[in-house]
Amino acid sequence: MSVSFTRRGMLGAALALPALAARADTWPSGPIRIVVPFAPGGSTDAVARLAAPGLQQRLGVPIIVENRSGAAGSIGSDMVAKARPDGQTWLLTFDSHALMPVLVPNLPFDLTADFIPVTQIGRAPYVIACQPAKPYKTLAEVFATARQKGSVTFGSTGNGTIGHLAMLMLAKRGGAEVTHLPYRGGGLAVNDAVAGHIDMMIGSSALLAPQISANTLRPLLQLGATRLAGLPSVPTAVESGFDGLTAEAWWGVFAPAKTPAPAVARFHDALVASYREARIAQQFAEVNQAELVLSDGPALGRFVQSQVETWGRTARENNIKPD
Repeated sequence: MSVSFTRRGMLGAALALPALAARADTWPSGPIRIVVPFAPGGSTDAVARLAAPGLQQRLGVPIIVENRSGAAGSIGSDMVAKARPDGQTWLLTFDSHALMPVLVPNLPFDLTADFIPVTQIGRAPYVIACQPAKPYKTLAEVFATARQKGSVTFGSTGNGTIGHLAMLMLAKRGGAEVTHLPYRGGGLAVNDAVAGHIDMMIGSSALLAPQISANTLRPLLQLGATRLAGLPSVPTAVESGFDGLTAEAWWGVFAPAKTPAPAVARFHDALVASYREARIAQQFAEVNQAELVLSDGPALGRFVQSQVETWGRTARENNIKPD
C-alpha cells in the first residue's frame, strides 16, 4: 500500500510537533486525577492515597484520588483509557487488571494499545483470615466444616482478583465447596468479615494487616513464597500441603495511550520518590506487610503479560465472570 504526503499535511505535522512539546513542557497544567477503579477503603485506595501528599509536593498541583468501582475494575479503567492523554489523568489499579480480557465480555479497551505502563508500585501475599469468634484456627479446619456442612462462605475484593482464583484452587485441592461473595472493594469485605457475616475472607496482607494486628481478624494461611515477618506463626500454602501454590496481590500505575513521554517520565519519577520517603516505605513494609517494587514502565508491561497468561488460564478454567 502506497502512502502519499501532501504539502499541507506535512506542514500540519510540522506545526503539531512544537504544540505537543509545549504541552509536555508545561505539564502539569492543573489538578492531577488518579482513578482507583475500586471502592474506598481497600488496599488500592490506600496505596493511592499514600503517595498523594508526596506527589502534590513534587509536582506542585492538587492530587485527586477518584474511586470508580465496578465490573472487575473495568469501569474506572475505561474512564482512563478514554481520558484526554494530557498527563492529567492516571490509573492506579490492582491485580484484576490483567484478567479483564477474560472477565469482561466485549471489553471496551485494550490493555496493551490503550494504556502506557508506568510502574509496578509493589506486591503483597494474599492472606486468608476470619473473625476470631469463629471456631477455625487453620484453613484445614474451615475445609473440614465445609465438607460437613456442604459449603462455607468467603469474601474477596471482587470476581477475578487473584485472591478469588487462589481460593478456588485451594478449595478444589482441599476437596471442599466454598461459596464466593464478591465485594466492590476490600474495605467492604473486611467489614463483613470482622462482623462475622462471612466464614472467612481472602485479601492482600496490605489490606488485612491492620485488622490482624488489632485482633479483629485471625489469620489462617498466607500465600507468599515464605512467611511474612509480621505473621511469623502463620503457615504458607506450600507448608500446608498445597505444593506450588503462591498468590500475590500487586498494584500498578498506567497512563492513557499517547500521553507525552516527558509527562510519563516525570510522573514515574515523582511516584518513585514519594513511595521511597522513609515514612511511606516504612508503612508499606511494616504496617501493610507489603514489598515496594517501583519498576520502570516496560517491566510492568512484561509483568502484566505474564499475569494474563498465568491467571487468565485459571479464570477460564473456572468460568469466572465479572461482578
